[in-house]
Parts: sequence; structure tokens; C-alpha cells
Amino acid sequence: MRSVDVARTALGNTFRSKLRTALTVVAIVIGSFTLTLTSGLGAGVNKYVDNVVAGFGGSSQMFVMSTGASDAEPTDGPAEYDPEAAASTGGMFGPGSGGGVLTDSDIETIEQIENVSAVDPMVFVSPDYLETPDGSQYDMDLDVPANALGLELEAGEAPGEDGMELSIPSDWLSIFDTEDAEEVLGETVSIGISDVTGQQSTVEAEIVGVSEEALSGIGATPMPSRELNQELNDLSMEGYQGQAENAFAMAVLDVDDIEANEQGVKDALLEEDLLGLTVEDQIGAVQGVIDAVAWVLSGFGLIALLAASFGIVNTLLMSVQERTREIGLMKALGMSSGKVFGLFSMEAVVIGILGSVIGVVLGLGAGLAGNAWLTGEGGPLGAVAGLTLFAVDPLAILGITALIVFIAFLAGTLPAARAAKKDPIEALRYE
Repeated sequence: MRSVDVARTALGNTFRSKLRTALTVVAIVIGSFTLTLTSGLGAGVNKYVDNVVAGFGGSSQMFVMSTGASDAEPTDGPAEYDPEAAASTGGMFGPGSGGGVLTDSDIETIEQIENVSAVDPMVFVSPDYLETPDGSQYDMDLDVPANALGLELEAGEAPGEDGMELSIPSDWLSIFDTEDAEEVLGETVSIGISDVTGQQSTVEAEIVGVSEEALSGIGATPMPSRELNQELNDLSMEGYQGQAENAFAMAVLDVDDIEANEQGVKDALLEEDLLGLTVEDQIGAVQGVIDAVAWVLSGFGLIALLAASFGIVNTLLMSVQERTREIGLMKALGMSSGKVFGLFSMEAVVIGILGSVIGVVLGLGAGLAGNAWLTGEGGPLGAVAGLTLFAVDPLAILGITALIVFIAFLAGTLPAARAAKKDPIEALRYE
């Protein structure tokens, strides 16, 4: 009997007892479905995390900030501007700014650290207010332009390098008396900023984008173009006498051979009360938790597959028992023990393929449908910009299918070996 004939015969024999085979396949489907779903969830959320931090730079970069920096509490939309309150919050770098920033001397110190090849400081500016076309004024903080690549946009585009451009969060649409993000694109607003003497200046900027807040916090505050950011910084520095230092929110370092020198650079920064973080530092903890949860859920799928493997063993053992005389006849007609073993092993593989394919298809369908419902417009998680809960990983799908088929093959070896060892004369006498 040729191999093709063995495969054809195995396929036909699999459905001799339809109910028994169907129940075994269902057990495999459950395990395959669970593994596909958990694999897609892990891939989807990790993909989202990767996209969120994509705007922070490459793997050879390190981000440095002062250990004294503090994060502002989030608010729902902008508060109306109060000139008296703003005048009382001036910092050492001018009204509206605070401590916890990098200075020129910090940048010079960083440049001297061994294995640091380049330092790109990000200018820190803190405007007093944003004034809408109707003359209303609102308190304002700015994100740094370097985060523009991480923006999730509801409308328009991210501010570029040149031009007086600005993006605003979607929850700021209310100050323009609209809910349509497209309507505010092209609007001109005025930004007020004070220098060290308390003298206020204004800069006009065009709104080019409306952002949605990501889990990282990017998009929760207005973001300027680099040119606008620099212009505001220059205005805030007017009035300084002598050796005034600039204020930088953070600095981006290029580190030579970061894999070998990462810890050394971090230690040198800590000695200067500075904190250095790589992209991996920022996403590693989050992805570690996600992967751990995915592995735990995958464990339930593996348990279901283990149970299914016993079902395969039981199904094929019963099949061997019922077909004892048939096995004897095949061997009497010259079929080798190896061919008999292959025949029953192939039946196990067929059951594994059926269960894995059905389970993978159901898992992909449920995952993609659930992702569209949960993260789509109007869904429970639709407000989280760019969120992906489920993603198709072809390699993972192939791996799951191969694993299930391999488990099915192993489960079928015991019944197949028993069938191959049967003596043809004794088998023909079996009643």
C-alpha cells in the first residue's frame, strides 16, 4: 500500500464512528481555540505597547531626566486662565516653570560621560494660557515635540519641525464650542507666555491636529512644533541677566554599543542625580506582565489538549479492538507492521488537524470580532486611542497547529503500536 493510499484509508477510517471522533475533535478544538485566543491577545496588546513607545526613539537611545521631576495630575479639559494664580507659581526659570528640569550644566555633564556620543536636549516651556478666537483664555501645559511620533490623531496631523503649529487634545474641543475635530483644524490661537520679569508676550499658532490620549499619556496635552516650542522658549528667557541657564524637560542620548555600556552610563547619570531610561526599560515591565498573563491563560489551553490526547488514545484503542480481524487480513495480504503503524498514526494526525484547524479559525474569528467591538467607535474601550487587543501572528498560529498535530501523533503511537504488533493468524481468529 502506497503512502497516498495509507492517508486516504486513514481519512475514511477516522469517520467510521462519527460521534466518537466528533467528541474527541471537540476537546482538541477547545484547546486550540484557547491557545489561539491567548496568543492573539498577547500579540495585540504587545503591539499596542510597541506603537505607543515608537515615538520615544531607537534602541540605541537613552532618555535622561532629573530625579526631581514630577508628573502633573490629569484634568478633564483646560481650566480657565487666572492671571493672579499664574503669577504666584513662577519657578527659577520664569513664571509657570518649576524645578525638576535639566540645565545647561547638566547637559555639559552628560556630554562628558563615557560612551555617550550625542546629546539632544528637549527645551522645556510652560506657557501661561491659550486664547481662543473668541478671546477666552485657558491654562495650558505643553508636551515636548519629540513625542509627536507617538500621537494618536482623531483628525489632522502631528505638528512638524517648522511652522507655528499646534495639536490639541480631543477633550479641548469644548472650548471651541464643537464636538467635530475637523472644525478646529486651521483655527488660529494665541499662546501667552511670561519671561523672568513677568512681562507677557503672545505667539500665534495654527491648530493642525486633534489628538486622543494614549495609555502612555501622550496626546493628553497640547503639543507644539519644534519651531513653536523654540520660539516660546526664547520669549520665556528674555530678561535674564548674566549667565542664565536654559531649562530642558529631558535629553535624548545616543549611546555607543548600548548593550555593553547601558549600565555604565546609567550609573554615571545616577551619580549626577539624573535618571536614564532605555526604550526597553519603559516597555519591559508592561510587556512582562502581559506575557505572564498570556502564558497563564495558555496553560488552560494546554490542559484541554492534554485531556484531548487521552481522548485520542481511547478512540484509537477502541478502533483497534473493533478492527482486529481487519488488521489481521491486511497483514495476511502482505501489509507490513510499519504500514499498519502508519495507518493508525495517520488517523490520529487527521483528528489533530481537524481539531486544530477548526479551533484556530474559531479563535481568530472570536478574537477579531471581539477586538472590533471592544475598541471600535462606541465600544467599551473605544476611547483608548490606537488600542489593539487582538492581533494575528502567523508564526504563532503555525506553531499552535504544529504543536497540536504533534500531540495527536504522540497520543496515537500507543494504539498504532498495539495494532502493528498483532499476529495476523490470531487476529483473523478474533471474534
